[in-house]
Amino acid sequence: MRLDEYQWSRNPRGLHVASIYQSPPDFSRYINPQMGWVKLIVAGTEYVDDVAVFLSHNITPIVRLYLGRYGAGPFDGYWQSITYAFARAGVKWFEFYNEPNLGVEWVDGFNPDWRNRDGVIVPLIENWLNFAEFVISLGCYPGFIPLAESNDTPYAAVRWMDAFLNYLLERHAERFRRILNSGFFLATHPYTLNHFYQEVPGGGGASARQPSQQRANEPGWHFEYPYDPISQRDDPGRTVGGGTALTPNGDPVGLIAMGQYFNERAAVMFGTQAVPVVGTEGGIWAFRGETFQQDNRYPPYNENSHAESTLALFEWSAQQAPAWFFGVTLWKEDEYYGNDGWIAPAIGKLASTPPILKQVPALEVMGTGMPTPTSTPPGPGPIHGQADYHMVILGIGLESRWFFDTAQAYYNTFRPIVTTLPELMQYIPPSQSLAATILTLPETAEVIETALRVRYPNLWLDMIIADDLERVRQLFVQRVRLNLRFG
Repeated sequence: MRLDEYQWSRNPRGLHVASIYQSPPDFSRYINPQMGWVKLIVAGTEYVDDVAVFLSHNITPIVRLYLGRYGAGPFDGYWQSITYAFARAGVKWFEFYNEPNLGVEWVDGFNPDWRNRDGVIVPLIENWLNFAEFVISLGCYPGFIPLAESNDTPYAAVRWMDAFLNYLLERHAERFRRILNSGFFLATHPYTLNHFYQEVPGGGGASARQPSQQRANEPGWHFEYPYDPISQRDDPGRTVGGGTALTPNGDPVGLIAMGQYFNERAAVMFGTQAVPVVGTEGGIWAFRGETFQQDNRYPPYNENSHAESTLALFEWSAQQAPAWFFGVTLWKEDEYYGNDGWIAPAIGKLASTPPILKQVPALEVMGTGMPTPTSTPPGPGPIHGQADYHMVILGIGLESRWFFDTAQAYYNTFRPIVTTLPELMQYIPPSQSLAATILTLPETAEVIETALRVRYPNLWLDMIIADDLERVRQLFVQRVRLNLRFG
């Protein structure tokens, strides 16, 4: 499937409804500011009759299936019937599950943790796969699980995403590749805080205008956090995945940050080229009558500069964002339209400015990820300089939770693919190289090393004997201290 084959308005502007059971909505609140997306929250078939109105105004609905504190509940017949009803009404875009890295989405008292593989990661992914395949069977698009974009343990979005993708690679690699190539999109929640700015004319990339000087229709806007000049000046090498001492859990708080991270990881693990991303809630908080500066490296914003920057955000999304970024639905209707008649200045700014439509290229979602017939034996090719990929293989008797608890700093620094399945090496194409760190108990070390060297002659092996777990922990600590990926 190609990016240009997805059906949507091509207008990155969007707005999230205020709540469930608010049908019919006030359509003018979406039509007047010329929105291209509407995010609907449904617990039943409310909003089904409203879909046609939105579509008639070229506003693309996204439906999130919602029950409070649903946790990792199943995609059962109830949800199937609701999904089917909305699909018949013309909805293409669907979501199931929402911010599972927050306790509020689970039964009261349950504390979700990405390291709880069997109790959290496995049921979420297994049920989501059922949802995704049902949605695809209807000719529609399944959204991958959106995360609250936190960098605090145990909520850190980067770690949760890695846990999701590692499990999919280990247990459902080909199944997930088919889904990726059949209408998949990534749902994100990019609440940008004040991680944006507009350059001072002639002042250089890291210069920033003050709020009163910002103009949406003038150039120099930056929404690429954490890769913008200010971020890189203050913390060189910062990435969404981390990469610096100040970002041990990554830094996902930016407009395209989690979309960037997913695309990078999915390219390595599944062979994707460009996976569509929609921010299904987020934007710049529409605080009323106040000034906010959540990160003092960046300028503050207020009610009026919020209008300029929100318009600029959408125009940047259409013209400068990666091809895979399709826009964001602002959180949320009642934050932009007050009960006392107040309307956020951003709404008027959008209403008076025609939207810029995104030119979506004919770019295949999958790159090398779909299997093709070949006479070349599977597995990685020779290393030239340094390996393209790095896997940590946990041998029999060693669990991934133990690794993340023991080698947390090593993982944060080097970001290897962590798995218990050495057979995943066969999915590294001969055009790419692989180094593998093998953690194994003494009694299985020789057998594993011999088998891997015979099957993958180009593989570079980094063997670690896990006879003393405290010694292994210290070994990983030392590698981080010396900035050595391998011993």
